[in-house]
Amino acid sequence: MAQKIKSAEPSIDNGAHGSKNPIYIGNPDIFFDRELSWIDFNRRVLEEANDPENPLLERLKFLCITESNLDEFYMVRVAGIRNILAEGNDENSLNGLRASEILMELSKKVQVFVKDQYESFGLTIKRLSDNGIHLVMDPAELSESEIEQVRQYYKDDVSPILTPLSIDPSHPFPHILNRSLNLAIVLSTDDEKTGTKKDLFAVVQVPSVLPRFFQLKSHGKGRRFFPLEAIITLHVNDLFYGMEVKEIYPFRIIRDADISIDEEASVKDLLITMKKEIRNRIWGDAVRMDIYEGTSHFVKNTLKELLELRDNEIFDVPSILNLSDTMYFYGLEHTSKFKYPFFQQKTTLKFDSPEKIFEAIQKKDRLLHHPYQSFAAIEELLRISSEDPKVLGIKMTLYRTSGDSPLIQYLGQAAENGKQVTVLVELKARFDEERNIKWAQKLEERGVHVVYGVVGLKIHCKMLLIVRREEEHLVRYVHLGTGNYNSTTSRYYTDLSFFTVNKQIAEDVATIFNTITSYAKMPHLNKLAASPHNLKATFLELIEKETENAKAGKPARIVFKMNSLVDPHIILAMYKASQAGVIIELVIRGICCLKPGLPGISENITVISIVGRFLEHTRIYYFLAGGEESIFLASADCMPRNFERRIEVLFPILDAKNKDRIKKILDVQLKDNVKARFLHSDGVYRKRERGQGEKAVDSQIERMKFAE
Repeated sequence: MAQKIKSAEPSIDNGAHGSKNPIYIGNPDIFFDRELSWIDFNRRVLEEANDPENPLLERLKFLCITESNLDEFYMVRVAGIRNILAEGNDENSLNGLRASEILMELSKKVQVFVKDQYESFGLTIKRLSDNGIHLVMDPAELSESEIEQVRQYYKDDVSPILTPLSIDPSHPFPHILNRSLNLAIVLSTDDEKTGTKKDLFAVVQVPSVLPRFFQLKSHGKGRRFFPLEAIITLHVNDLFYGMEVKEIYPFRIIRDADISIDEEASVKDLLITMKKEIRNRIWGDAVRMDIYEGTSHFVKNTLKELLELRDNEIFDVPSILNLSDTMYFYGLEHTSKFKYPFFQQKTTLKFDSPEKIFEAIQKKDRLLHHPYQSFAAIEELLRISSEDPKVLGIKMTLYRTSGDSPLIQYLGQAAENGKQVTVLVELKARFDEERNIKWAQKLEERGVHVVYGVVGLKIHCKMLLIVRREEEHLVRYVHLGTGNYNSTTSRYYTDLSFFTVNKQIAEDVATIFNTITSYAKMPHLNKLAASPHNLKATFLELIEKETENAKAGKPARIVFKMNSLVDPHIILAMYKASQAGVIIELVIRGICCLKPGLPGISENITVISIVGRFLEHTRIYYFLAGGEESIFLASADCMPRNFERRIEVLFPILDAKNKDRIKKILDVQLKDNVKARFLHSDGVYRKRERGQGEKAVDSQIERMKFAE
């Protein structure tokens, strides 16, 4: 498929540098940079960590998410920029900055961001302490009883698994694991040859197999916890008998963890190649180091040279490292009052017999909104299909799924029950590669035909096709979604699930499955658009039609809800639509390279980002279409990677009631004045000020009320 299908060329006139029309790709004034926009998104998450309206442990959770996000950003995006520069490529990005300039600007913004993270952490820890959850970081605050508890715990559980690693000509610098917490130690010992003192350098990895925080048995003092690295520090002399420990400082590093393989060369056994590359991931170059801000110049410089880092890749932090480990406190018992109130998902499409669930889908197209409506309907459909003797075949794509997903069990059960089961597994789903390999091999062992990805592309679409014999003919049941087949993330990601027996849609889905698993070219599709075949061209055509409607004096409106907007041709088309008078409202959670509110260019475009309790993940594309209102759902955002390097699907919503439901979702998001932040042309996101007496509208809470 990868060799045969090419992305359609966009039908956009890019203009020229000398043109009076400023709408062209070479104009840096009309684009935000992708990477810098991502940093702004992570700051919006940090704002939630500082929002006093959020429960205390939810604020801590948001804070932990910011660090996990930042780590992955460095492991992939920053590492990618470094690799580009290492190859001698320093070309300009859309906003006119060279890659080297973007890297420097990122470093400046992240330095400020990390400082703000730790200010937030200090306030959060203080509030936890005020509520009886104490993180003790100074050993002087321990009582004699607590010191004895720590000593005994170190002796019984910690000491046996520690490995001190000295560094000298006979002991090279050890390989420090990505994101692991370590202690850098300076030792003083006697030089047997000269009789004088000499300094040595050593490293101890803080074991990740133990809890990061040790709960002390305290009476009448609330719950008290002491960090594992502090326990090791108190007893570090035991590891270096006969030496003096002069200095000890915690540090951690982030490594290049992206996987890049020559798929053409490895096409004969992509599975073996991926296994090898996953093992190699831990050996990536260091791209960042976090270190305690009081660390001596000698230790910092030693680590900098050994890890081959630059000054702007080293971040001083004033408190404990690996903030994401503090999610430990979120899991403590008896803390529900510090979390969001429990929300009971609505269960739908749950029936006692195969006939009833299939009849329900045959009766009309069904639409579910997760997490407000339970993901269990998809699991139930697959469970019933695996047992139903009338079901002859099942085809499914899996990009990411939970490790204990019942879907895997049902697919294997279906194969063992004699059904034809084909599963398209994406081995290149970043950071889920190893998990996908394991359960895919389990499926093969149970008789499932597993297709391990497609050369040159990622299978990112979410499709399920069930073929069932009913009376004298076969009926194809289809599920399409905007999010992954993952019951865990479905509880806190907002997504839409769509069930249908529409013959044209079902035929299109079957065609896409067959195209992926063969070398056939993609034929004409009836209702769906797919990348890399025609998805981008379809978007451009739909935007152009709306533009022509505006030029003809008709009402014209576009509403897009997605995760990211990066593709320059889509952005240019939106600018031209705005110039023609199309009202464009964009709900974009993360990256946005479009500049709204530019005079004469994007005055009719508004952009909001909603960051709240649930991760906004739904992709909805609405066009007024001369009053006919076309609504599409998709697995794809408007990004070059989705259009060119992934297999994605855009599908229409045809039923009037389902259209109304989706319009209500969009309407309440556009009215959000609690969690929504508006992007301005200067690149700053600002919350909308509510007028006196204006009702507060939190779109996620409104959807929860609707579900209940």
